Amino acid sequence: MERIRKNASGIDIGAKNIFVSVESEPVKSFETFTESFYEARDYLLSKGIETVAMEATGVYWVILYEILVQSGLDVWLVDGKQTRQVPGRKTDVKDCQWIQQLHSYGLLNRCFVPEDAVKEVRAYQRMREDHIRSASMHINHMQKALTEMNIRLKEVLSQIHGASGMAVIEAILAGERNAEKLLALCHVSIRENKADAVRKSLNGYYTQSGLFALKQAYDEYNFYQQQIKACDQQIQDSMEKLNKFHQDDKSKKMISSTKGRKPIRHNKPDVDHLGGHLLKIFSGTDATQLPGITDYTWLQLYAEVGKDLTNWPTEKHFTSWLGLAPGQHQSGKKNKARSKKHRPKAGQIFRQIAQSLIESKKIAIGAFGRRLKSKRGPGIAVKATARKLAVLYWRLIIHGVAYTERGIKAYEEQMKMNKERWLVKNAKELGYQLISKMRHKQRNR
Repeated sequence: MERIRKNASGIDIGAKNIFVSVESEPVKSFETFTESFYEARDYLLSKGIETVAMEATGVYWVILYEILVQSGLDVWLVDGKQTRQVPGRKTDVKDCQWIQQLHSYGLLNRCFVPEDAVKEVRAYQRMREDHIRSASMHINHMQKALTEMNIRLKEVLSQIHGASGMAVIEAILAGERNAEKLLALCHVSIRENKADAVRKSLNGYYTQSGLFALKQAYDEYNFYQQQIKACDQQIQDSMEKLNKFHQDDKSKKMISSTKGRKPIRHNKPDVDHLGGHLLKIFSGTDATQLPGITDYTWLQLYAEVGKDLTNWPTEKHFTSWLGLAPGQHQSGKKNKARSKKHRPKAGQIFRQIAQSLIESKKIAIGAFGRRLKSKRGPGIAVKATARKLAVLYWRLIIHGVAYTERGIKAYEEQMKMNKERWLVKNAKELGYQLISKMRHKQRNR
């Protein structure tokens, strides 16, 4: 094999030390302190190194990557699966030498690393998602505490963390025990439609330990709500800094165009003119025209893949990176199924959207997912639907290919035409001719 990168280095990153391999030089070790990273950078530059490959190990690589990129080096962040050694021959020294050798022969693929502005939004968005998960855990704790006191509020209210449920919980913690007074705190629609059920559910058996557990869960839930608001404010500031949204006339047009956008049903971020910010970032291209994508899911996708999808040359590269392409694991005559351990967050976002689309009754992609679900099962249906949606997203952002929702009826008509073409083709191959039912009746007359 021909060596295509002569001034290449490989770095193995650990918690306490990094190991740097330069061709024809002994492996050198540096500590993981910031000043040691600068020493490693100076060492690489003194040896005339032009390109460096390192494994994406946890978050250990982040600062070293930034320091090396700022120094002008071509830094390749690579997946650790590509650099696996032969079993029984693994040490930190051999790892960095192996990485350097693979990189010099061009056998490694570069991982996607977003630009700094996207990284900042991604950090706040991921923290926000963590807080949402933590808050939902404490909702379960509130439900458990209420059930232990036989207050069956969760059986009669769709969600106890809604306005009515939280008002009732706050009153209980304040000392109110009268079911009628607690019922009066609920929304008028609840009082009109299920007053008896709510009244019965509120006649509980109060205990000191149950009230203490409820108070703990309530305080923790509110704490995470404040954390979510803080993340929203940081996202707002990042968006304003990124595109200076309120400083030109184009932004005013964006604000007027964001009226009447798709509603965000769950976990809506408190960000002013979120749709306008995203429209300006993507130069007017609106991803919410795709089914299932709201401004919030668009924000999530932007935080994970950025706005420049040319990092993936084709839609197949994009869906493969997302973990949505069909896998290949063939050995001889057998084509084995093999599940991937790692799934990028962007691929999971598309899967979540696909699950909601499959449950829809008016969208063509949902009909496609249900049809596949009846044949191949829910797992394959969700993955295939997510892949179809990811392809549409890539085509929209790269080529500006607009999407028009034609509805389930048009999709069913298309499927019927496909079946007819298949029947005509197979009948012709077998020497038969198909005659429609209408033509057959006319001939008999």
